[in-house]
Amino acid sequence: MKIVDILNRQGVSVSFEVFPPKKDSDFSQARQVVTEIASLSPSFLSVTFGAGGGTSKSTAQIAELIQRCGVPALAHLTCVSSTRDEVSGVLEDLKSRGIQNVLALRGDIPPGMEFPSPRQYRYAKELVRQIKSSGDFCIGAACYPEGHVECEHKEDDIDHLKEKVDCGCDFLTTQMFFDNNIFYNFLYRVLAKGIRVPVAAGIMPVTSSKQIRRICALSGTALPPRFLAIVDKFSDNSKAMKQAGIAYATEQIIDLVANGVKAIHVYAMNKPDVARKIMENISDILSDGQKGLD
Repeated sequence: MKIVDILNRQGVSVSFEVFPPKKDSDFSQARQVVTEIASLSPSFLSVTFGAGGGTSKSTAQIAELIQRCGVPALAHLTCVSSTRDEVSGVLEDLKSRGIQNVLALRGDIPPGMEFPSPRQYRYAKELVRQIKSSGDFCIGAACYPEGHVECEHKEDDIDHLKEKVDCGCDFLTTQMFFDNNIFYNFLYRVLAKGIRVPVAAGIMPVTSSKQIRRICALSGTALPPRFLAIVDKFSDNSKAMKQAGIAYATEQIIDLVANGVKAIHVYAMNKPDVARKIMENISDILSDGQKGLD
């Protein structure tokens, strides 16, 4: 099933992100993670592209496993270090496995990397064009409510996002955010720019102080005072921090749904217990949103 059809139907969609194993020997553990999260009946599961040293092959294998569990899969595809021929090979592999949905990402540019050949990519929009011409894929792309860290002006970032959508993106998924007002403001700005595709709100349940340091180092994500107070109070108590992080993410999701947001994407970090608790916390909320649909 195509992700855009899921996002456009009535009711609230809740999806989760998983990442492939670093080594083939870890595949059984990844299988267990996928099986447990898939048992929660998410709207779909996305799988990152070679996270932590994995490969495109492992991404495709995990995506195929997700669909065998009866859940639509969204395979990430990062292009910055790949040639067009290499990407074509990945797309053919995904097609052979019955994967219809691809999240097109440029990826982080390695320090000192140059683009000596037209066979390589500079921007995600170039990848979107290639995927669009390579078959009947449903194409997603990333977006940044607080602006991309490499883009000095937010409006320029929205212009670049419009270019990706115009090249064939069917839906967007945001980077994690911790202040819903930032997301609401972002929605107004993309609508004003003429972007009409569905936008899934990216939520990360922060369950450890290590996660927080990584977030601050990589994404430039703003941490509101209320969230910082939770971190300051509970970061030295792992169990309390996990409980507080799940509660904060749950409150974000409740507020989003109450304000009409229909698509929630949870960065579960391969933690089935976190995904399960989130789904338990919002089960009646989701049921309420499904009334009258059958």
